[in-house]
Amino acid sequence: EVQLVESGGGSVQVGGSLRLSCTASGFTFSDADMAWYRQAPGNECELVSSLKNGGSPYYTDSVKGRFTISQDDAKKNTVYLQMDSLKPEDTAVYYCAADRAGTIELLTFGGACGSQSMVRWPQAPDYWGQGTQVTVSS
Repeated sequence: EVQLVESGGGSVQVGGSLRLSCTASGFTFSDADMAWYRQAPGNECELVSSLKNGGSPYYTDSVKGRFTISQDDAKKNTVYLQMDSLKPEDTAVYYCAADRAGTIELLTFGGACGSQSMVRWPQAPDYWGQGTQVTVSS
């Protein structure tokens, strides 16, 4: 059974930092593409960052230079999202996602992150964590 478990969310003031972690099990981590999506109330599900096996990371424009995605070289089954210089507009539920076929290309989705209707899209990840809340206050 594939499982993705996120941790590291919380509340922080503007300009602060948080590091999200996602520990994966049930599949060969090194063969999968990993991603972080987020969704704020009333907003679309948005691809924040992704890491393709052997490829360059992707960042949505609003987080470039502030967020960094990385993989634990020792554990090989943990992916991180280091978030610095946080802004109120970063407030959202952040979801870890994975796809064994390597096709995480869906940048936004109008419905809920990880919903069945989203997973049906071929460019969407197949597997999702439960989400972790990030709140940035001014």
